[in-house]
Amino acid sequence: MTLATVPRYDGDRVSGEGRRAVVVGASVAGLVAARVLADAFETVTIVEKDRLPDEPVARRGVPQARQPHLLWEAGRATLDDLFPGYSEELLAAGGVSIDGRRDLLQYSQGDYLASGTKQFRLHLATRPLYEQLVRRRVSELDGVHVRSRCQFLEYISDDAATAVHGVTIRNRGGETEALSAELVVDATGRTSRTPAWLENHGYASPPREKVGIDLGYSTAVIDRPADDRRTVGVLAEAPRTRGGAVMPIEGDRWLVNLHGMHGDHPPADAAGFTTFAASLPTPELKHLLDEYQWRADDIDQYPFPANRRYRYEELDRVPEGLVVTGDAIASYNPIYGQGMSVAALEALVLHRALAEGGREDLARRFFHRAAAVVDIAWTMAVGADFGFPETRGRKPRGTAFFNWYLKRLFRSAHTDGSLTDAFVRVLMMERPPSSLLRPGVAWRVLRPSRRVEQPLGGRVAGRDDE
Repeated sequence: MTLATVPRYDGDRVSGEGRRAVVVGASVAGLVAARVLADAFETVTIVEKDRLPDEPVARRGVPQARQPHLLWEAGRATLDDLFPGYSEELLAAGGVSIDGRRDLLQYSQGDYLASGTKQFRLHLATRPLYEQLVRRRVSELDGVHVRSRCQFLEYISDDAATAVHGVTIRNRGGETEALSAELVVDATGRTSRTPAWLENHGYASPPREKVGIDLGYSTAVIDRPADDRRTVGVLAEAPRTRGGAVMPIEGDRWLVNLHGMHGDHPPADAAGFTTFAASLPTPELKHLLDEYQWRADDIDQYPFPANRRYRYEELDRVPEGLVVTGDAIASYNPIYGQGMSVAALEALVLHRALAEGGREDLARRFFHRAAAVVDIAWTMAVGADFGFPETRGRKPRGTAFFNWYLKRLFRSAHTDGSLTDAFVRVLMMERPPSSLLRPGVAWRVLRPSRRVEQPLGGRVAGRDDE
């Protein structure tokens, strides 16, 4: 399921379903879940172990917060539906709006993709800014309470553990406290303890998939001229284990990311970082690092050993009153920037499940529908990762064919902007990957190669010609 197939948010569709709900984790996934729960419950309490400052600063519980994050169109449109005016607030707070057709340079299969035929916008910012603005809007809702510096301890259940009735926490005063609830949402990310809790209480643990990629991810911050919105993606793709990206953010800065698959990780020192950038097949990243002032000597690193997915939808039995969302269901290779948009679409799925059936059998209905959202992101990320022979895990069906097809599509898109358009719609999670197989697209991909007069050098060297 993508933005085109998930029903959009409509707050009038949900009537009161309960008195109290609890969301564990103030991640973006937890915050958007709390937003849709506020339509159905009198009170919604968000429990977060971190301190939550009013300023957009990285917090301890999000170790990847200083790395680039993308809010694709599926996520942006959903956040605007859930929080009217969110995009305008993001830009007013310093976020950068780019014309993706002109400013976004996407390198793949030996060259940059041609400019598309259709304009599209991207709103770029740091993860702390995205999150802080969502948190502020959620906090302003009637009946929503955010409790920071509170440690989740355990689910509260009946003796037979047939249902979850709340959580116990250690509050900021160090005391143990029980919070009763008719629905609990686990949005604790990769540290989720729900699989172990299920197993310890007589349930089957959800089947887990793990696809090992041994990714190393590092980012530096440099100055950016206020009117320069260049955004560059040179992602790792087999057999090239190295990649990078440049993203404009608030404060007239660029985030310059370098990454390496299967142990080929970028160094943490400035000289080694720059040398790694010079090894990429395009000179843009090395040029920017050499030309512009670094904001700090520190290089933020983040290891990502494996894609991981829990298949809750395959469980025959789940307790009532407990739902899992966000990275606690699945987390993907971060170079593709899918996490926040998937979380937003999962919130729409939760909204729809409440609207259509209330709390009855909610968990099973939600997990089955959320799986359709996760399937798209999982297939895209893991399928690309399996281009590397070193990748370990269960390969999605059809991966070999689709990787072959995408390589041909990208090569054709060097000179065919219509193919760039089609790929961008998939990248932004507006349409599913299967849309790339439609006859009109497939014909352009599979027809005999021919050159189209659409020089790309101008896109890189000077952007005013677009």
